[in-house]
Amino acid sequence: MNTSPADGEGTFPQRIRWESEGTSRIPFMVYTDAEQHKKELERFFYTKHWNYVGLEAEVPNAGDYKRTVVGERSVIMVRDTDGGISVVENVCAHRGMQFCRERHGNKKEFVCPYHQWSYTLKGDLQGVPFRRGVKQDGKVNGGMPADFKTIDHGLNKLKVATRGGVVFASFDHGIESLEEFLGPTILGYFDRLFNGRKLTILGYNRQRIPGNWKLMQENIKDPYHPGLLHTWFVTFGLWRADNKSELKMDARHRHAAMISTRGQSGKAEQVTQVSSFKESMQLHDPRFLDIVPEPWWEGPTPPVRPKASDAPSGGSEAREAPSVGAPVPTAVMMTLFPSVILQQQVNSVSTRHIHPDGHGAFDFVWTHFGFEDDSAEMTQRRLRQANLFGPAGFVSADDGEVIEFSQQAFESKPFHRTLAELGGREVGDTDHMVTETLIRGMYQYWREVMEA
Repeated sequence: MNTSPADGEGTFPQRIRWESEGTSRIPFMVYTDAEQHKKELERFFYTKHWNYVGLEAEVPNAGDYKRTVVGERSVIMVRDTDGGISVVENVCAHRGMQFCRERHGNKKEFVCPYHQWSYTLKGDLQGVPFRRGVKQDGKVNGGMPADFKTIDHGLNKLKVATRGGVVFASFDHGIESLEEFLGPTILGYFDRLFNGRKLTILGYNRQRIPGNWKLMQENIKDPYHPGLLHTWFVTFGLWRADNKSELKMDARHRHAAMISTRGQSGKAEQVTQVSSFKESMQLHDPRFLDIVPEPWWEGPTPPVRPKASDAPSGGSEAREAPSVGAPVPTAVMMTLFPSVILQQQVNSVSTRHIHPDGHGAFDFVWTHFGFEDDSAEMTQRRLRQANLFGPAGFVSADDGEVIEFSQQAFESKPFHRTLAELGGREVGDTDHMVTETLIRGMYQYWREVMEA
């Protein structure tokens, strides 16, 4: 059965009022309205969008699987016996039970414990108990109707795209190619990180944040707050407003890349008055700043066209490489709307998957990874620097708190609005961090889709 969960989308009330045609003043109801949240799930997660589901390295062997989500729907990413990747919805075709409860594992088949319907790893129905009834006293009792066909009752299969070891899926089988969805600019930075080297999984963090899911997209599209909020970043120069930087978006302004080159630690004219700057702050373990430049930081050149196997839907476009002669980025943060953040902060690399859970909460799953050809020293360096991030990270703990406090204020006065006018009210790429243009761009796209 391949019907999309978005089939039969209803009519949603238009209850949000913006102050103007622009997006520099965002109504609090964008974060608090339950009906709008349901509409977002349909329009951003269940139709016309690719959603991140995992890394191929998480399911290296036939039968390996990972349970995850697209929007608020449970799905399973699994390695087939032929070596391919399938993504199926975690809903039994019989009575609708979420049959898979483990987060990771290995199976030869999927079996629903309720009535023992069994499926292949690709999601095809292969076994139905008592399909032909039960013999008793010389007659056959029960059984499925004569016209019942297993081929009509498999698991709901999502469309899958893989590139550079990253797996995306969509309930919408008519969606554009992944390459078209990302666009050439963002694709260039994606390929810089996922450049064909085999990935290895280093570990996970998981947290529940009591805030609207879009606030995490906003947080990463906000390039100047790290130099104000995060003591670690502003003091040690890893990410702050005086770093050389660029902000790039795709043509529809839904995805973005923030590119920064590490500055000097300590004093700088722009940061000495920032309250989070701690001139006397020292590290007991200086290895946290043991940063080693890597060849891939400069990006691949010339632009590489994807292999046919990486672009199943005609995605053969060349992608844009980072500018030749530009400072080598030490940090690139990509927000792929709606579901994932792809992070390089110096030697630490990870994905951050957003799992919406109602309009006022989301789960946030970090997958820290490295590369198969990393030395033991580089692996330890990546793990050590990963301590900056996650629910108790030296940096990321701040973000979880400010998102929670923001949501509390939104709920208390839903008629109000936020202000995102630093750098003006327009939307466009910039060569500095002192702007909220990426947030305005995201909501320009949000309005385009939600108000259509």
